[in-house]
Amino acid sequence: MDERKILIHNATIVNEGESYLGYVVVDGEFIAVVGRGEPDQSLFDGAEAIDAKQRLLLPGVIDTHVHFRDPGLTHKADMASESRAAVAGGVTSFIDMPNTKPATVTVAALEEKLRHASEVSVANYGFFIGAANDNLDQLKAVDYTRCAGVKLFMGSSTGGMLVDSTDMMERIMAEVPALMAVHAEDEELLRANRKAVVERYGEDLEMEFHPVIRNHAVCYSASRKAVETARKMNHRLHILHISTADELALLEPGSPEGKLITAETCPQYLAFSDEQYPMFGARIKCNPAIKRPADREALRNAVNNGLIDTIATDHAPHLLEEKRGTALTAVSGMPLIQFSLTLMLQMAEEGMFEIPVIVEKMCHNPAIIYDIDRRGFIRPGYYADLVLVDNDCEPYTITDAWALSKCGWTPLSGLTVSNKVEMTLVNGQPAYRFGVLFSRNGGKELRFNR
Repeated sequence: MDERKILIHNATIVNEGESYLGYVVVDGEFIAVVGRGEPDQSLFDGAEAIDAKQRLLLPGVIDTHVHFRDPGLTHKADMASESRAAVAGGVTSFIDMPNTKPATVTVAALEEKLRHASEVSVANYGFFIGAANDNLDQLKAVDYTRCAGVKLFMGSSTGGMLVDSTDMMERIMAEVPALMAVHAEDEELLRANRKAVVERYGEDLEMEFHPVIRNHAVCYSASRKAVETARKMNHRLHILHISTADELALLEPGSPEGKLITAETCPQYLAFSDEQYPMFGARIKCNPAIKRPADREALRNAVNNGLIDTIATDHAPHLLEEKRGTALTAVSGMPLIQFSLTLMLQMAEEGMFEIPVIVEKMCHNPAIIYDIDRRGFIRPGYYADLVLVDNDCEPYTITDAWALSKCGWTPLSGLTVSNKVEMTLVNGQPAYRFGVLFSRNGGKELRFNR
């Protein structure tokens, strides 16, 4: 990797709750200097100088919840294609989920993913190992300085990794010294809802039935069980993709540092509601389901008041033909990683969030919660993962043609926005600049300080 010095100056730096005009010196892989105002002339010597023109300079986004479909489902996404979509959207690091084919439920499968990512990923990469009812020995054998934690599915999204026994959850928490991230949907309630709806309305169900089957009770019941178990076992728990106002009663506000229970939501739950199923159909079908406008409003408030700690995408590509069908048959999941920061900044433009809050939830807190080594902040000595955003560009409309994900579409098609990622640095190297993707596989393995 080339050692180069870059000086980004005249930038509006948003970092650690502040926004100020300043500059950053990148030396090789790392941030060397962060300063306010204009840099000393000596800092220009031997450096590639980039005038940011007062545009936003942010830490690289850390998306801690993605499904890159690699291995086994690479007809719709793979680590190379999705990492490129990531850096085009200002995401410099990702943590990938274990429901691939084969599932990442062994140390060998985890190591193989790490090896493959080292060869193809342009973004920094990390992985979960998945919990199953029969792999406790594998979970105990993992080096958790090289693994984000244990992913446990309490709902039926996964096929083969469903753990719905409280006893098994307690055993994992008692014996595995790692953060547990849970997909919390109550499988028993979900099946009962599906059965009741089909008996009354038949199987040819409009998409509006998706949040009826995967309703508030399905989410709250599982989240409550997970929280109660974690408190009983005094074990770190991160609840993924919170979608209801109800679940917020299980959470506490404040900084994630020191919290036993932390929580994530996703841009789709902050942007959409069930009123939009007739318009978007299966394009916004995901698990858990997008719910009511009141839930959306409560989640926005929870981001602002500290009940919600992180925002991640649950990026889950499918081909459009796989999205055809009914509420029962169309697959769940959507690609979002390329436009997640753009969407959140547009929501800030519309007054829903302050930009420092977005940076906290998408950059700082993921690094804190997962103990990621030297990432997520603009600090001297940290890896130079940086994003330059034009936050006042000429409005443009996102279309499927913009999508770099292998699946070739985006649920945000038709959305008009006035911000655009101009440049993404990964470990001090340009990965994306003015619409051009750089082919260098500059991503590094994330390390976790445990």
